[in-house]
Amino acid sequence: MVTSWYDNYNLFTKLTFKKSYNATKVYAGFYWSKLTKKGSIFGLPLSITIEPTTACNLGCPECPSGLKQFTRAEGNLKTDFYKKIIDEVQIHAFYLNFYFQGEPYINPNFLEMVAYAHSKKIYTATSTNAHFLTPQKAEETIKSGLSRLTISIDGTTQETYESYRKGGDLTKVLEGAKNMIEAKKILKSKTPYLIFQFLVVKPNEHQIEDAKTLATNLGVDEIRFKTAQVYDYQHGNSLIPTIEKYARYKKHHDGTYRLKNKMLNECWRGVRVLLHGTEK
Repeated sequence: MVTSWYDNYNLFTKLTFKKSYNATKVYAGFYWSKLTKKGSIFGLPLSITIEPTTACNLGCPECPSGLKQFTRAEGNLKTDFYKKIIDEVQIHAFYLNFYFQGEPYINPNFLEMVAYAHSKKIYTATSTNAHFLTPQKAEETIKSGLSRLTISIDGTTQETYESYRKGGDLTKVLEGAKNMIEAKKILKSKTPYLIFQFLVVKPNEHQIEDAKTLATNLGVDEIRFKTAQVYDYQHGNSLIPTIEKYARYKKHHDGTYRLKNKMLNECWRGVRVLLHGTEK
């Protein structure tokens, strides 16, 4: 297993003097804006988010991609358009969040795009449902230079898993994870840093400890438990977990649900998502 220390070190190695100077300006602008209560931008984006595809093979109930409810056209990001963006941001950006709501591996040029960003000293992170991680694809993923790979697990039995991951096959998820772990061993690679992500909802909250055991037994680098966002929560939702720690919403005396945390009047994360420049 690779420690989170190495993952952080890998991210640090992407910093050049220009990127470090830009990051300093970005954070200075953020804290100056908080202090003065006026928006001030001193630097350029140090991280970007790019969506390689809007398509997905699953039908998760709280995902616009899975529900096919996009108002934009479904398709894959064009390679030439993508490379143009990377060429423009490589001087100041060092982190690429390479997913949004689609399944990245559906784009046939996805790993080629990862390799291009890697060649420009950009840390690359993506998230997948792991249904396409064959032994060959796992090897190609490692050779692309991908820095971090998050695999959505969301259940330790097929019944629980598919209660949220509609149309999904847990066996394929586990095989995909095993393929990645085996390929890393064969190629003697510490990357990508492999994370199991368990989206905690009511149907799977009873399997949290089982998920920890599964992650340890398989040998993934880390497991993370994520709270779920649901669109219709005001009057309750069957997905809201009963374990308060993992719920974003709290029931009040009038029977309605509200967000537990206050919405701060500040921007703490700027995200640039490319949802155009796609081709079918």
